[in-house]
Amino acid sequence: MGGKEIRPLKYFDPRTLAKLQGLQLRARHIVEGYVAGQHRSPMQGFSIEFAEHRTYSPGDELRHVDWKVFGRTDKYYVKRYVDETNLVCYLAVDVSESMSYRGDDALLTKLDYAKCVAAAIGWIVLKQLDAVAMVLFDEAVREFVRPGNNASQWSQLLQLLDAGTAGGKTATGPVFHELAERFPRRGVVVLISDFFDDPKSIVAGLRHFRHRQHDVVVMHIMDPTELDFPFEQATCFRGLEHQPDVVTEPHKLRIAYLEEVDNFTRQLRWHCRDLGIDYLSVRTDQPIDQVLTSYFAQRRRRL
Repeated sequence: MGGKEIRPLKYFDPRTLAKLQGLQLRARHIVEGYVAGQHRSPMQGFSIEFAEHRTYSPGDELRHVDWKVFGRTDKYYVKRYVDETNLVCYLAVDVSESMSYRGDDALLTKLDYAKCVAAAIGWIVLKQLDAVAMVLFDEAVREFVRPGNNASQWSQLLQLLDAGTAGGKTATGPVFHELAERFPRRGVVVLISDFFDDPKSIVAGLRHFRHRQHDVVVMHIMDPTELDFPFEQATCFRGLEHQPDVVTEPHKLRIAYLEEVDNFTRQLRWHCRDLGIDYLSVRTDQPIDQVLTSYFAQRRRRL
């Protein structure tokens, strides 16, 4: 399998610490509002030992419905388990070249934004005393930190994020298939990417995660310029991931471009909903704490 593992870190260069301190501060800000203890976690794991029933809510998986109880009461109840909060969270961050894009008005590239999101979620999971793993990928798995919740795990995650640079092509399908087999214990898989790939390949990979019974969260990261296409004058668009540069009149392409983006986004969202996957469309001009706070609130209500 591809991807090298990150070894435990003995020390940090001061410049690296300064560069990543902002990630830690953002993460702490979110954590303080949502994690008062592991049993109030905004992210719950899976289960082993049956504990009790609770009323069925829309979005619950049908395989957890107790049909025997339904036969007796004509009401739907879902089985709950003892260790629902014993979580393993797998964070997968796209470092393909397209993630290096930053529009003129954006503060962060898509990759830098994704790193902040991953750092915040990783901090939350570790603060609730659960395990977190992290992967960087493009057309292959580039870096991998195994699941852990010990004292050195946070340093290893920061080391991985600091080392991640955008450069390769995108191949989400093959990578997702590999990761689905590589994540041995089922858990919450958070995929952070712009998903610039063939929809069929993406969906096939997502389906593999669900087949392995992972709870999947798709965070679709886009720059505002990619979504709004505000260009007016003749522009040279620089090709990424081995695509050629193109000089064109943007106003002639705007309608067709926006239709393509909208069709792709709606298609990805629909497939995620069909597979029981959480889909978040995220713009890099959105405050990260608001994005995660809103999502965690929705997730906790559903759980």
